[in-house]
Amino acid sequence: MDELIFNHLPPLRFRAVLYICVIGAIAWSCSEKPDPQVIIDKAIEKHGGEFYNNVLIAFDFRDRHYTILKKDSWFEYTRSFEDSLGDFKDVLNNEGFYRMLNGVKINIPDSMKAKYARSVNSVAYFAMTPFVLNDEAVRKKYVGMCSLNGQKYHKIRISFEKEGGGEDYNDVFVYWINKDSYTMDYFAYEYEVDGGGTRFREVHNRRRVGEILFTDHVNYKYTSEDTPLSDYDQLYEDNQLTKLSHINLENVTVTPLK
Repeated sequence: MDELIFNHLPPLRFRAVLYICVIGAIAWSCSEKPDPQVIIDKAIEKHGGEFYNNVLIAFDFRDRHYTILKKDSWFEYTRSFEDSLGDFKDVLNNEGFYRMLNGVKINIPDSMKAKYARSVNSVAYFAMTPFVLNDEAVRKKYVGMCSLNGQKYHKIRISFEKEGGGEDYNDVFVYWINKDSYTMDYFAYEYEVDGGGTRFREVHNRRRVGEILFTDHVNYKYTSEDTPLSDYDQLYEDNQLTKLSHINLENVTVTPLK
């Protein structure tokens, strides 16, 4: 039997060539892995592209009014709301954060200043995704391709450099970018603030305002936060995630700036 098997093996020289070809094919397939930068660029173009620049965006979210101003290298995010003390306005821009009460700047502890700044930045970040995925501190890695709800998706892992990555530079995201439409349909993230945790979001109510594509999200969590973010698509399909909330942007307006 051993002799029979041996006689059916290809000659040694042919086996060597075959081995080299297999190794070469593996190396070729690895080198052909999609470039995550190209995929993110196409997603940004699909969602608004150049129209994210020089623009004033306004919307309401959970009884607060937000604005996002992008003018060349300048940015300014604001959050306005009213309570028993009067009218508050939080402002975060290139120069830092400050709070106003009834039109006058007020002093607040540094710890609260950092907390308020993170909160304003977080809402603006999600509203401006995927445009913000080309910020200088962003690092992109192609995770792979998967099927989700019958469609093909590129999975892109996003992390941040400490320099320029802000206080939340340790946060990690995975984005599911539709292979055909290049829309951002799902994403998961891991965060450290407020005790830390992981979340998975499903996009819905996609609509274009002006030239920019906006989305609302259904927010989910999983009981075990040790599961890799890139596996959350399977948890979602297996109905293993718990729905937490809806993230809805209301009364969205877009004003181009010259």
